[in-house]
Amino acid sequence: MLRLFRQTSPRFSSMLIVLAAVFLLVVPLAAQEDISGSLDIMGFGLGDEIATVRVDQVRAAYPNLELNFTEGALDEQQFLTSVASGDPPDLVYLGRDVLSTYAVRGALMPLTECIDTRGIDMSQYRQTAVDQVTVNGEVYGIPEFYNSIMLFINNAALAEAGLSPEDVDTSDWESIRALNDALTRVEDGNVTRIGFDPKLPEFLPLWAMANGASLLSDDGRTAQLNDPRVVEALEFATSLHDAAGGRQPFIAFRDTWDFFGAENQMVADQLGVFPMEQWYMNVLAGSSPDVDITFAPFLDREGNPINFVTGSAWAIPVGSSNPEAACAFMQAITAPEAWVAAAQERADLRTESGAINTGVYTGNSVADEQIFGEVVQPIDVPAFAGGVDTILDVQENGFAVAANPAGSEFRQAWVDAVNRVLNGEQTAQEALDQAQAEAQAALDEAWAASE
Repeated sequence: MLRLFRQTSPRFSSMLIVLAAVFLLVVPLAAQEDISGSLDIMGFGLGDEIATVRVDQVRAAYPNLELNFTEGALDEQQFLTSVASGDPPDLVYLGRDVLSTYAVRGALMPLTECIDTRGIDMSQYRQTAVDQVTVNGEVYGIPEFYNSIMLFINNAALAEAGLSPEDVDTSDWESIRALNDALTRVEDGNVTRIGFDPKLPEFLPLWAMANGASLLSDDGRTAQLNDPRVVEALEFATSLHDAAGGRQPFIAFRDTWDFFGAENQMVADQLGVFPMEQWYMNVLAGSSPDVDITFAPFLDREGNPINFVTGSAWAIPVGSSNPEAACAFMQAITAPEAWVAAAQERADLRTESGAINTGVYTGNSVADEQIFGEVVQPIDVPAFAGGVDTILDVQENGFAVAANPAGSEFRQAWVDAVNRVLNGEQTAQEALDQAQAEAQAALDEAWAASE
């Protein structure tokens, strides 16, 4: 800037000096904003650099703000009890799929004033995530991570069966059934490899959408759990357990996996294929970077990539003693600069250890553009480079179960239905008919209470 001053006229230099002075005044005023006191935060842990670096960013921005964390996932009963007793935490971290339940019960504050007062640009967050935290037109949460789904394919298992990754085509369910039969191994009555793990019950929405159906109407009012296409999807997905002898031997074997370790199921040749969130690619990059693997999008039956999106959000409980600070915290910890700083720290740590860095995937699209445009360097391991490209591609094909005031009850209805089928207690039709009645009753009651 001094070089620029020397090259301009005295009058223009004076103008620049005035502008610079104004700028220097504005920055300290923003930094000196009266965000102080303390925040009691429930449901968020400081387990890794992605959390700690971003929290450090908040602390640097608001040095007079004391942060107190209750580690571990949000305890629903403890949270609701604290709200009912008038002594809630100041800020909560929770899954976007259940946020609407708390919002309608009156446990969370609408964030309209928070967003307007602080000028939070909601367009920076991915729309699918924003939709998940919007109830009756009101935003109740600020999105955090953005988890996407892709296929993890064990190349060695396919090669043994005379197949290649190109033969894994989720748009063709009969071919998946044949693939599962070819890859599953049972030796002396014991399962030694699962061919295709459908990831039930949690991925029923993925299989239903692959068959052209959603579990819930777009307006969040009408359950569609016993739609014939959902029934067909559940029948097919649960049938993939049969090659291993049914649900019990399937789960008993899966429970033996070293899921997060160097001898994980892909390295140990205990699994052929499964759909999984992208964060597990980062686990494999750290624990088994030489694993012979291919990553691919999950396709619907029309051949289109689909992506069942999950993730978390920040929200302010009704009765928070410091909502202004809670709002500032949410804005700061999900801002592009915070995410980029955390992503850079991870990149540096991975570089120091010689590990592969597959990046950080956030609910903030502006942050992701910077992370994958500036921080994440080209990966020289083709498998993981392909995995990053796959996730970046499928992010735009994301869907989620529509926000609704019975979020927890609605989810529990279909999860229980899947488990009843897996345990042999009911057929898919029977289980989903029961779930439909339970879910619709919960929806009707919750909507009535919210209006």
